Amino acid sequence: MIIENKQERTGVVTFKGKPVTLAGRELTVGDAAPDVALVAANLSDVLPLASSEGTARLFVIVPSVDTSVCSMESKKFSEALKAFPADAPVTTFVVSVDLPFAQKRWCGAEGVDNLRLLSDYRGLPWGNAWGLTIKEMSLLARAVYVVDKSGRVTYREIVGEVAQEPDYAAAIAALKAASV
Repeated sequence: MIIENKQERTGVVTFKGKPVTLAGRELTVGDAAPDVALVAANLSDVLPLASSEGTARLFVIVPSVDTSVCSMESKKFSEALKAFPADAPVTTFVVSVDLPFAQKRWCGAEGVDNLRLLSDYRGLPWGNAWGLTIKEMSLLARAVYVVDKSGRVTYREIVGEVAQEPDYAAAIAALKAASV
């Protein structure tokens, strides 16, 4: 797949120590989060922001839930979210380029039911809009974003090395702050 995007950034992320290029506009704290369609388990298109209006959103972006670090990260966020009250106004999305079938299988195998897994496999439009597409690999960089109820980014972490985990405590604290 050829990713065409005029905005590219290097020096932000490495993959196993090798620098890679991120395609797309850089999204920073204070920006309005773009609401670009992703694909749900039933193959329907979903606009994550529109489908979660009135809630704070946690976006956990991973290359593939079928890798050990991505799987562990998703499970850690799932566990951390269990500490939120059942009626807390939060929605969590895990975004990858895995096929929706693989995402659904992963949720079943891991017993995870409190995360909404969505796929960007149809050409990475979401990854490009959020500036997270690894150009050389057609994968998403590992990142975590919190988007408040008004659709603004309040927290962002793009993990410098794709094989490493994010700062869970900082992301959960930002989600708690955005949900009040």
